[in-house]
Amino acid sequence: MALKLSPTCQELLELQHGVIARWQIAQAGQGVRLVDPQLHNSRWQALYRGVYATFTGQPTRIALLWAAVLRAGPGAALSYDTAAELDRLIDKQGSCIHVTVGPARQVTLSGYECHGSVPKIIVHRSARLDQARHPARTPPRTRIEETTLDLVQASPRLDQALAWLASACGRRLTTPQLLLSSMAARPRLRWRVELIGALTDVSDGIHSVLEWHYVRDVERGHGLPRAKRQAVSRVGGRTRYLDNHYREFGVAVELDGHAAHPVAARWRDIRRDNASAEAGIVTLRYGWADVTAGPCRVAAEVAQVLRRQGWQGHLRSCGPGCAAASA
Repeated sequence: MALKLSPTCQELLELQHGVIARWQIAQAGQGVRLVDPQLHNSRWQALYRGVYATFTGQPTRIALLWAAVLRAGPGAALSYDTAAELDRLIDKQGSCIHVTVGPARQVTLSGYECHGSVPKIIVHRSARLDQARHPARTPPRTRIEETTLDLVQASPRLDQALAWLASACGRRLTTPQLLLSSMAARPRLRWRVELIGALTDVSDGIHSVLEWHYVRDVERGHGLPRAKRQAVSRVGGRTRYLDNHYREFGVAVELDGHAAHPVAARWRDIRRDNASAEAGIVTLRYGWADVTAGPCRVAAEVAQVLRRQGWQGHLRSCGPGCAAASA
């Protein structure tokens, strides 16, 4: 005999990719006794305690995400790496599923749920969950600004924290202004001054931590003129973007954060540099080690080229032991 579910349950199953929780069945006014026969006859399968897939076979990723957030109970939301995965802030699936609940909710996972075939659930608690949860997106998740700041605060180093800000804005998932607004709502925030300063630079066109290091430690730290970030360059009908363009002096500084540069990417850089030369732009190219380990040397080199192109300024010492100004 075909199982008859209430219209509410049917709507939930359609929304939740065939997954439903025992507490949802009860809330829909349907008897939960219908569950056990379905499990016994292998028509349904238990994904987590009290959460079921109403189909056989391997659950999809989205079905597992629904199952995890339903396991955490009403009002829970996917968060951290999992919310970042859903909103394309990161490009890979995590081995665990992160869920945030309110401060009063207790979620106790059984050994099977922690070591079974389904992904492990990592539970976070937040007193701001009602404000942090996105009002409409499904599965329930935190807003992209809250997700970004959660990852920022979980970062072991400032560089990694800044990378999340740059990535969220560089992928056009949010804006520095929205992130600043969310930061203001958090009374306790690590690196607040540094993050606010970095977001100002992100508004100016910085898309990576390496670019931030260049602006802070090379350009600003040594008194170089201010470049245009992500400047548009059109040569031969093609449009290119220059990381740092000193337009008045015809100089561009390109930055590459990859430790190993694939051959195809190297040739692409060469073609870009050649196109810039055709447009009368002198290109300097630096990597992560150049900017982070030798900012004074990089500043001296950039200043030397700028002077040849007409810059009349002077380098400023970034601190004791700085060799850039004397060079």
